Amino acid sequence: MVTPKISLITITYNSELHLEETINSVINQQYENLEYLIIDGGSTDGTQKIVERYKNYINVFVSEKDKGISDAFNKGISRSTGEIIGIINSDDLLEPGALKAIANSYDPTIDIYSGNVLVWNDQTDKYTTHIPDLEFNRLKLQYNVAHPARFIRKSAYDKWGLYALDLKYKMDIDLIVRFAKAGAKFCHINQPLARFRKGGTTSQSIWKKRNDFYLFITRNGWSVSSFRYIWSLAIIRYYIKKMFRLN
Repeated sequence: MVTPKISLITITYNSELHLEETINSVINQQYENLEYLIIDGGSTDGTQKIVERYKNYINVFVSEKDKGISDAFNKGISRSTGEIIGIINSDDLLEPGALKAIANSYDPTIDIYSGNVLVWNDQTDKYTTHIPDLEFNRLKLQYNVAHPARFIRKSAYDKWGLYALDLKYKMDIDLIVRFAKAGAKFCHINQPLARFRKGGTTSQSIWKKRNDFYLFITRNGWSVSSFRYIWSLAIIRYYIKKMFRLN
């Protein structure tokens, strides 16, 4: 088995509640060619004490104010030296054997490795499996980018850029669509690579995401009328889910 160097980035801000679980899910991978980076936004809780306990497993630790999630992602990517880069946020977990699955599927022509994600309610311990989208030519109401289970080659970031700083919620889908339209080659690994804890930024009110919807759609080649259509569908879907308490 080829063992490419994989850089794992965890971004944090006042993450003491779940950070230790996330760290353990990374260091228990038992993958020999791993670089682990933690990018902290200047936490004021016990986050840094947790990082200190695991400092022997952490290659890079940065703690300073940032300009948001995209900025934290970009700081980690710019400091990474691995051939392949993954991002596992401080609420989420890598599934056992995730990095070996990436190595088993290694192909130097692949730009993005996409695994399945377990969307997890940690209060009930119930989960559903999300399978990532691999085609992005058609505008959809919601793409499944399976962010915690996406591993991207460093060279792809070098060619096509980093996360957009002016996006607060749609930065992950914007980047994937941008890369896909530029010609990125995908590989689907049909097994769960990560566990996404429900809640957090992705659960914010849809009204806060309106500007991100607009920028994402218009930047990626679709029209303003397409935005209006998708936004109307998003509002309808939001209230239907709220009515039936499905969100």
